[in-house]
Amino acid sequence: MTRYPSCILATCVVPWGTQHEFQEDLFRHQVRTLLRDGTRHLYIFGTAGEGYAVTNRQFQEIVQVFCAEMRSGSAEPMVGVISTSLPSVIERLEMAHDLGVRQFQISLPCWGALADAEVATFFRETCGRFSDSQFLHYNLLRTKRILTAKEYVRLAGEHENLVATKNSTDSMERIHALLTQVPQLRHFLTETGFVYGSLLGTCGLLISLASTNWQSAREFFDAGQRQDAATLIANQRELNAMLHEVIATVGGGVEHIDGTFDKVLWRLHDSRFPLRLLPPYEGATEVRFQNYQAFLRERYPRWLPPE
Repeated sequence: MTRYPSCILATCVVPWGTQHEFQEDLFRHQVRTLLRDGTRHLYIFGTAGEGYAVTNRQFQEIVQVFCAEMRSGSAEPMVGVISTSLPSVIERLEMAHDLGVRQFQISLPCWGALADAEVATFFRETCGRFSDSQFLHYNLLRTKRILTAKEYVRLAGEHENLVATKNSTDSMERIHALLTQVPQLRHFLTETGFVYGSLLGTCGLLISLASTNWQSAREFFDAGQRQDAATLIANQRELNAMLHEVIATVGGGVEHIDGTFDKVLWRLHDSRFPLRLLPPYEGATEVRFQNYQAFLRERYPRWLPPE
């Protein structure tokens, strides 16, 4: 039995004003719109959601607002926690837990790659400490260590509340190992890995590029659920072209933090939404956003939001 449902998992990004203040009204609108038109499985404070950058005060304020909107929509909030400090991770888990959150997204501390014993300690102090909660592990290269399927077998055996993983990979070898060796965990894959993963078994979609049009996104996800290879591959051709374009147009050949791109994607839905990130990171420019919007309008209009 898989511990978490197969679904589309989406991030909510945080709008910052000119003085980097939290723009609560725009954030509430985003959550309500995603619940209505997109998916009920939403989270905050992954890498795209700037979970690495917020202060504890900002963290608590935004979690409170997010929880209120999710519960108003009869949905369960998922909160991400990112820090180089395990005590800080525990502190933020406690803060969100006190607000009633029971679904968390965690990633390994990223100051240095953890040794095996240190990985065990990290999961013992998160999953083990909050036994009434569910945990999704975000397995990303920024942490300097990618957990393997073999390691997940052990961790899933030790912690029944470890229920899912996020893996931004198109490696067929890694995807095959995850789905065949640790089927009790729900593995969420981005669009680039979702096609192959769906043909192997049932996986979740960690949506990014496809979120610009939810009807098209659901068609892509549903094709994965029924293992419709032709539809999956046709969609992947378009999404791969969009991926290359957003990196070239928005990124402009410069490495950017993840939220740069995700804020561009949400800006397509809400023209009021600011592109800025918390400093020192710089978001996309208005011109680069408009260039990507024009690309979609010309080449892939079905991936634009409905008028």
